Amino acid sequence: MAFGDKKPVKLSEPGALNVIELNAQMNGSLSFQEPVDLRINGHFRGSLDVKGALTVGTCADVEADITGDNIVIAGKVKGTVNATRLLTLMPTAVLIGDIHAPKLNVVEGAIFQGHCHMTAEEAAPAAELFDLKGLSAYLEIEEGVILELVRAGKIPVVMEGDVYKFERAQIDQWAAAGTSK
Repeated sequence: MAFGDKKPVKLSEPGALNVIELNAQMNGSLSFQEPVDLRINGHFRGSLDVKGALTVGTCADVEADITGDNIVIAGKVKGTVNATRLLTLMPTAVLIGDIHAPKLNVVEGAIFQGHCHMTAEEAAPAAELFDLKGLSAYLEIEEGVILELVRAGKIPVVMEGDVYKFERAQIDQWAAAGTSK
């Protein structure tokens, strides 16, 4: 089955993240006890406490203190950002506020004004890694197609010696962004 033909994940499947999209204006406090994949594309004011992934889209305007595991910012954010695993600032990101994160990825073009505190990633579990065969099964893509994506630099990969390894969180973000083409 091709990647584009993959069936949507049912919310009842073990390990499935609930996807929540906010495309309107919202004020308040959002707190999630279970892992979710929260995507904000509109205006949000208040506070966010997210277990799982948070993506602030390119059109988003957020004024909030944010806490989350894996946070990707592509829009405008004003407030303190606490990432327990990884914070990524995309080229269109504008972040005004302080950062607390064990890992920070700032893509050229991103604007950041504030203080950055690199904290230890003590409580976070080790990243789930796939080998080529495991990723092939996870994405339902043939290994040869994945190798072509690796050679073209179109898929996130980590080399351990001469073995390709793929971090699940990065693969999930890559797939969600639709960069597989």
